[in-house]
Amino acid sequence: MMPPAFAAVRNGQGERLDAAFHAAVPRAALEPADAPMCARSAGPSTAPTIALLAHGVTSNKDRPYLVELADSLAGAGIAALRFSFAGNGDSEGRFEDATPSKEVDDLGCVIDAAVAAGHQRIVCVGHSLGGAVGLLRAARDPRIGALVSLAGMVHVDLFMQRHFGGLSPGQPMLGRPGCPWSVALADDASRLGSLLPQASRIAIPWLLVHGSADDLVPIADSLEARAAAGGRPELRVFPGVDHRFAGAGAALSAAVTGWLVGRGFC
Repeated sequence: MMPPAFAAVRNGQGERLDAAFHAAVPRAALEPADAPMCARSAGPSTAPTIALLAHGVTSNKDRPYLVELADSLAGAGIAALRFSFAGNGDSEGRFEDATPSKEVDDLGCVIDAAVAAGHQRIVCVGHSLGGAVGLLRAARDPRIGALVSLAGMVHVDLFMQRHFGGLSPGQPMLGRPGCPWSVALADDASRLGSLLPQASRIAIPWLLVHGSADDLVPIADSLEARAAAGGRPELRVFPGVDHRFAGAGAALSAAVTGWLVGRGFC
């Protein structure tokens, strides 16, 4: 059942953000032999932690690996919320207006809703551009207690120029007619440039996950982000796995869930 706080999340422009909530399995319902250590305590779970799952560019909340990850987290006692940024999926707004900076503000509104729903610890999990959005938000928002970047984009302007620099405004990105390349996105990416300065300010627990065969966001983005953060983030490399973690959804879910559980985020 969707908590009221998430039923009608709106961003600063009043646009409704489509979301799907995965309730945490109560601690009392977890089998002692199978439950993570932090979920074995007596009494019902209050699900203090929630993981907010952010998608990448031209995508939405319903990507199979995000659904699988949300189910995995909920099964370990961690509530999860998948949501689509404004202009994407079934959220309100125009795709032409979607920029990383606007999505950082969208994420802030989702965090507001999570706090209003009673969640005391916030984990941001972002894929690709969603990873860049999570990093930008975490660098300035102390409410975020942990960060997970899945094939996270760090060199934002370089990515946009590499993949879309040859497009004219209005032409489809990645061949998707509903996702037109826009001046707003190009200008915002140019302004952001690289996020290595933001990475250097991340002191909270941070997990970087990347496939070695990623041909959209090179693994160098994660390696350089880790170096900028003084080597503090943990890096998990999936050999031979692509940008969308095809065929590795279960392993991805296990890695992220295990990492959060191991740090008591449940």
